[in-house]
Amino acid sequence: MNAAFRISGAGRLSQAKTASFSFDGKQYIGIEGDTLASALLANGVHLVGRSFKYHRPRGFLSAGAEEPNALVQIVRDDARKTPNVRATVQELYDGLTANSQNRWPSLAFDVGAVNDIASPMFSAGFYYKTFMWPKSAWLNFYEPKIRATAGLGVSPDRPDPDHYAARYAHCDVLVLGGGAAGITAALAAAETGVRVILADEQAEFGGSLRFESGARIDGEDGFAWAQAAIAKLKAMDNVRVLSRTTAFGYYAQNFVGLVERVSDHLKSPGRELARERLWQVRAKRVVLATGAIERHMVFANNDRPGVMLASAARTYLNHYGVAVGRNVGVYTANDSAYAAAIDLRKAGVNVAAIVDLRDNPSGAVIDEARSLGIEINFGRAVVSAGGKLRVSSMTVQPKNGGGERRIAVDAILMSAGWTPSVHLFSQSRGKVAFNEEARRFVPGTYAQDWV
Repeated sequence: MNAAFRISGAGRLSQAKTASFSFDGKQYIGIEGDTLASALLANGVHLVGRSFKYHRPRGFLSAGAEEPNALVQIVRDDARKTPNVRATVQELYDGLTANSQNRWPSLAFDVGAVNDIASPMFSAGFYYKTFMWPKSAWLNFYEPKIRATAGLGVSPDRPDPDHYAARYAHCDVLVLGGGAAGITAALAAAETGVRVILADEQAEFGGSLRFESGARIDGEDGFAWAQAAIAKLKAMDNVRVLSRTTAFGYYAQNFVGLVERVSDHLKSPGRELARERLWQVRAKRVVLATGAIERHMVFANNDRPGVMLASAARTYLNHYGVAVGRNVGVYTANDSAYAAAIDLRKAGVNVAAIVDLRDNPSGAVIDEARSLGIEINFGRAVVSAGGKLRVSSMTVQPKNGGGERRIAVDAILMSAGWTPSVHLFSQSRGKVAFNEEARRFVPGTYAQDWV
């Protein structure tokens, strides 16, 4: 197979099981188990979209549901055109057809990018002051043109041929999140004999164990432990396990809304299969094990294709066997990004430099990175990224001012720490509290029976 950034021996997918797909009319080859994002990255494709207003080039930021940039249109036929699908969530199947959005005439050459050049004139709400004269032009010219350029993707113009299902369920314990904490909670509850539902939005359970290459639980590889634990849970009569299932609402008296993607990952789903299933669950107790989201660093042009979260790069490498670049730079303010640099270096990827905003950190991961010959720059900041359709360099400067240094890279991995996913907790009317030591908001006063 011709996937230049697929690393032999890395990841958990079988390279013998290939799947062909197209993006913007060009054919590519991926592997069964890929997401559209990992398959595109394996083929060296970073440019996947344009920003809404200024049409700036956009690439992959994450490897999961929090992806803000890589929104594509999935086309099955004339009646099945789904806009704004996150490429990091869409599972690959043989024959998948995807198109980029919000560009014309092409993704690489987008006329709308002129907005970026004229951005100083396009302040927030500029249209309310600009398109006022002559008055008659608003109805006949301005509004039609603005509406034509607004929105992302193309809506289908035929009746939806798919059908959808709904289920009601009651349980003693509802666990949201299928990482190590969620699986452990589900096991502990299930072994007492109570009714348990475990739900996770990914196709595979394991959470961060998908990218934590050195994680060990009960003496075995963390991801392997997760798969064995899920198999055990599925075999229990009092447990229901739901993958590809997202919790979207936490309402009064522990009433939770879930949506399950039933057939969007299948090449030819049978007509008896629903496309999606709505679960309305009433639980005696809810366990929120939704993990945390890595924060990005702030610098000029940090939205260029090739700039992504360090945890995303680890996921693409350790789970999908894909390197996000050949000459990678790292910008961080915590230890997490060092693990990404170490994993990439051990896989044969050159790590040009690590730029650490902290003055004098120490620890095992820093020592290991240094032992691998990776250049480390303490007390410095990345002030800008070079390149247009893909990042080509990072400009580094002492954080207190001084001379700049330009380092050639084809990807920048960044990590500013982690923010707990408190969305559902807040929606349940819980009040968050600021943890001064960790410097983040965490669940504080809760309004419902959850843990």
